[in-house]
Amino acid sequence: MEYTQLGRTGLKVSRLVLGTMNFGPQTDEADSHALMDAAHDAGINFFDTANIYGKAEHKGLTEEIVGNWFAQGGGRRDKTVLATKGYGNMTQDGTPWNITSWPNHDRLSSLNIRRSVEASLKRLGTDYIDIYQFHHVDRATPFEEIWQAMDVLVQQGKVLYVGTSNFPGYKIAQANEVASRTGRLGLVSEQCLYNLAERRAEMEVIPAAQEYGVGIIPWSPLHQGLLGGALRKERAGDGARTKAGRSAAGLADPAVRAQVQAYEDLLAKHELEPGETALAWLLTRPGVTGPIVGPRTAEQLASALRAVELELSEEVLAGLDEIFPGPGPSPEAFAW
Repeated sequence: MEYTQLGRTGLKVSRLVLGTMNFGPQTDEADSHALMDAAHDAGINFFDTANIYGKAEHKGLTEEIVGNWFAQGGGRRDKTVLATKGYGNMTQDGTPWNITSWPNHDRLSSLNIRRSVEASLKRLGTDYIDIYQFHHVDRATPFEEIWQAMDVLVQQGKVLYVGTSNFPGYKIAQANEVASRTGRLGLVSEQCLYNLAERRAEMEVIPAAQEYGVGIIPWSPLHQGLLGGALRKERAGDGARTKAGRSAAGLADPAVRAQVQAYEDLLAKHELEPGETALAWLLTRPGVTGPIVGPRTAEQLASALRAVELELSEEVLAGLDEIFPGPGPSPEAFAW
């Protein structure tokens, strides 16, 4: 495993991040524990979760599974850089995570940040969170209030670093400017949608993150399965794991289908595996700390690990850019 600094911090993290969103809904607790053990054995020290992960009727289940794994001892917690998130409604009645059923039980008020951190600590069975991430922008709460809330948690030793997820570039800048004016460290990471097929983050999010020393942690590196050999799996009868709204138009769109076919043809020519190539490409991108991988099986984890050692030739990189051209930097991407 290779390691790198998380943004401008002194914290060393693995180039792959173990995503836990499947733990509970798709992977049972025993298999989830086995995957976390295998990740540690392979040198992955960076684990990502969120308070809302689990099931509609049992939000927080994923954090509980991770906490039960920590409780087994053996240095599991000490060897893990743990990142979790807060923002969404945690009502256990099937209410969608982003719809509140009671005032002050979601978003980033000082009250809800405190409540969310304390609840996550309890579920995780730990007394501190390495990186606490805001899962979404809260346009109603000023950053002065947010940073004041985080100051208390940092001083109490309950949170070490602060990150974001799904923030636009201007909000990353705004958050860090407020932090800078008051002598705070500010944001150290941004978790964003970024992959070969979805490169809009290159316009403003990634440049803003680089300017402020914020590490980029891409989620959905395989674009909901489209970049993981979707057409090959379809022909084999396995189907393509896609999700409406998060996989462009999916394979039903002729243009997307042609693009994915060109991608798979290029990699077949160079005897490369699609999923491993998509991860390896992200590891070449400026500002990227490491993509989040969410394996459901040991085989999927092994495939992700091979990506760290995969070196893509200039010919392959040029071919990928031709098939999936980036938008270019801002403002040239949308102005003269």
